[in-house]
Amino acid sequence: MRPRNVWQAMAGPGFLLSPWPWRSAAYLLTGIPAGMVALAGIVSTTAAGCALAPVLVGLPLLGCVALAGIPVAWAERHRLRLIDRAPVTGRHRAPAAGGLWPWLTMRLRERATWRELGYALLFAVVLWPVDVLVLMVGLLVPLSVLATPLLLATVGEGRQTKVLKVWTVTSWPAAFGFAVLGLALLLLGGYALAAVAGGRAELTRLLIAPREGDLGERVVELTRSRVRLVDAFEAERRRIERDLHDGAQQRLVALTMTLGLARLDAPPGPLADQLTKAHQQAGEALAELRELVRGIHPKVLSDYGLPAAVADAADRSAVPVDVGLELSARLPRTVESAAYFVVCEALANIARHSGAHRAEVTGEHRDGRLFLRVRDDGRGGAVAGNGSGLTGLADRVSVLDGRLSLSSPPGGPTLLCVEFPCEPTDRCA
Repeated sequence: MRPRNVWQAMAGPGFLLSPWPWRSAAYLLTGIPAGMVALAGIVSTTAAGCALAPVLVGLPLLGCVALAGIPVAWAERHRLRLIDRAPVTGRHRAPAAGGLWPWLTMRLRERATWRELGYALLFAVVLWPVDVLVLMVGLLVPLSVLATPLLLATVGEGRQTKVLKVWTVTSWPAAFGFAVLGLALLLLGGYALAAVAGGRAELTRLLIAPREGDLGERVVELTRSRVRLVDAFEAERRRIERDLHDGAQQRLVALTMTLGLARLDAPPGPLADQLTKAHQQAGEALAELRELVRGIHPKVLSDYGLPAAVADAADRSAVPVDVGLELSARLPRTVESAAYFVVCEALANIARHSGAHRAEVTGEHRDGRLFLRVRDDGRGGAVAGNGSGLTGLADRVSVLDGRLSLSSPPGGPTLLCVEFPCEPTDRCA
């Protein structure tokens, strides 16, 4: 099994012959210039900001220091891939509006920004010097001891050399003994480098990875963005319905009237027959367009509310429907629209699949929730899922944090219950 991080690689066989020790060394080595750049950037920007603060020019520079953790965390997330294949995602939210000021204010309000700044300071002051020390002890010292015979042959001219400027070597047996010791230290150093790099990566992940609170903020933001998308979608549906109702539908009405008048004025014959046929086709197109407009967003729903729209849908149902909706006020547009289309889809399913002789739609608003119930006396056996229309109903309801439940035993009856959290609005009916 391919190891996903350095810890799994250390636990498996053949670690020292794998690329992981060198990946660990590369991770620590790249941290040195990154830490030096971070230290230089933070110190120089802070000094310039403090020096220029009396003339207000330094305030933006100090603001840049507060945001210094963002690029450092971005670079660290990419460096982590050297020893940990698991991705570390960013945790910053997108601002609701475009522009520099909304982005800046959101970043300064986020806890993630300040945690990343804390990590940047720790990285610039403590972590990269530790990387230097570990590389010297775990890699440079073993390599220096391992190279003792080479140093004796070159620098020492075969007579004398020093190991780590501490031990003097004057013979070849001693030089090769130090080489064996250096090889052993190098093998141990591979494990040491991997362990330190792994611990370093865990610390980095702990400080810059999203936490539960950040995930909660992102869930809230996703919920808000989903509501905004629903509102925008419903607004677009109303616009399309209005354009079709006031534009194409009115032109078809005028065309139908013109064809009717022309048919009355035309003498009997082939021309009159063609005009009669054209008049019928225009009437059929007008009826289809009206059905299309009603399916997109019925005007009765916008003008008179959910009870009137459900009553209209019941009148057009192939199965007789009793309607009993007790609503004393208008509800939010998105809730009314979703509830109406749930009722329409439920009535369509009853007409197509249930074999029912009668259906009933009831509902009321109480305790901050809209309750809808659609009942029929059909054969039952309705099952949600497997691509059925009930899955689409559940998705539409869940977008508004609603709940859908279904009871449909074999033999019937079938009861569909829907709940929407909402409060009445002051819109005029």
